[in-house]
Amino acid sequence: QVQLVESGGGLVQAGGSLRLACAASGRSFIRYVMGWFRQAPGKERMFVAARSWSGRDTYYTDSVKGRFTISRDNAKNTVYLQMDNLKPDDTAVYYCAAVLEGSDVTTGSNYDYWGQGTQVTVSS
Repeated sequence: QVQLVESGGGLVQAGGSLRLACAASGRSFIRYVMGWFRQAPGKERMFVAARSWSGRDTYYTDSVKGRFTISRDNAKNTVYLQMDNLKPDDTAVYYCAAVLEGSDVTTGSNYDYWGQGTQVTVSS
């Protein structure tokens, strides 16, 4: 059974940092791109960042470039999202997901596996 389990969410003041982690299990994730999405209250789920298994390819939505960094430890089957200089607009539930390489990584419907989400709240 494939599982993606996120952790690291919480409440932080604007300008602060959080590091999310997503532990994947149940299959090999070689050739899978690992991504992060977020969904704010009343809004659609949006792409945040993604990283290929090799690390050669990384992707970010414009609003987080220069503030968020995605990384992965393939030996631990874990992907991380380091979030710095957080803003109130970053408040959302953050989801980890996995998609085969070659797919459009910014489209959530392409992803095969999803975690349950972790809440990030940034206060002003």
